[in-house]
Amino acid sequence: MPDVSGPPAGGAVPAADESRVAEPAENVPAPDGVPAGPDVTDGSGEPSPAAGQPYPGGPDAAGPHPGPAYPGPPYPGQPHPGQPHPAQPYPGPQYAGPPYPGAPHPGPPAGAWPPGPDGRPRVGPGVIGPPPVPMGSPPAGEPAPEPRTPHRWGFPAYLLVEGVFLGVSALLGWLLVRGTQPGVGTVAILLGLPTLCAATVAVVVTMVRGNGPRIDLGLRFSWRDVGLGVAFGVGGLVLSVPAALIYMAIVGAENASSAVGDVFENLTASPAQAFLVFALVALVAPFCEEVVYRGLLWGAMEKHGANRWVAFALTTIIFALAHFEFTRTPLLLIVAIPIGLARALTGNLTASIVAHQINNLLPALALALSLMGALPGAV
Repeated sequence: MPDVSGPPAGGAVPAADESRVAEPAENVPAPDGVPAGPDVTDGSGEPSPAAGQPYPGGPDAAGPHPGPAYPGPPYPGQPHPGQPHPAQPYPGPQYAGPPYPGAPHPGPPAGAWPPGPDGRPRVGPGVIGPPPVPMGSPPAGEPAPEPRTPHRWGFPAYLLVEGVFLGVSALLGWLLVRGTQPGVGTVAILLGLPTLCAATVAVVVTMVRGNGPRIDLGLRFSWRDVGLGVAFGVGGLVLSVPAALIYMAIVGAENASSAVGDVFENLTASPAQAFLVFALVALVAPFCEEVVYRGLLWGAMEKHGANRWVAFALTTIIFALAHFEFTRTPLLLIVAIPIGLARALTGNLTASIVAHQINNLLPALALALSLMGALPGAV
């Protein structure tokens, strides 16, 4: 191994001259004791690298030497001399005054930066796009929530709606029945029209004394709520069908029919009439009942300070009692739980309406088939 602790054999190393380094290697005279030309060695017996070849022994060993070959032997332990980094001027505007110790750098004066795309003044350069969205605002691209002011209706509105339902039912019974046996069409009117009138009055109340049904009742449509309503409705069927079988086993099949099934008992209908009854029981009645109970009554409870879980519990109980089928009240409570959960967890009526319609689907189908004689009895 060559000894590199001292100067190489052949004398002291001459001082480097920058003017000579820039010249080609063949024009630079060799130092004393060192052969000239391309046979210049670095003291280890090996020729020095030519231009463009890796330079051994220094930080530049990983890449090619950028210039001509160094004419003399390397300095042990010293890096290859490099070029100083050229000075660059500061690209931004120069600060006008002396800095103050501990004080922040003064910002640009008002109007120093052009306004942004929205026309509002900016406090810095290069600001692109609208100003930051305040905390609590909807994400960009989504509509802002509709303004909501407290509505001016409460429990009296719900009592008014219930009064309309009972009054219309009594009036229709006096006009259409009066001791005669009603047909399928008459029974359908007796069941559907009072519920439609009650839901209509509920909607009118929110329009006259509040913000309308969309805001006050949560009557907003979205496919997400439809999907959640289907999920809660199917879950309700999984819960209520076994409960109905248990209830039937306790009270007997002859006492397990609903009030709707009782009024259609021993009646027959054409396919068109059966379809009308199916639509009434499966679609119309659930919509109207949700508007009254989990719309108007729910909103009245929230107005008086009830949170959603208190409103869920109370509307579930009142819904079960309002059917006036007190022997079926425990079963109706089980049916109402998933429907109320759909309303509580989404905050909208769409999910509870769909869940209620899914829950009524099987009874409505059985009733329609019974009216056409395809099933032996009604539900």
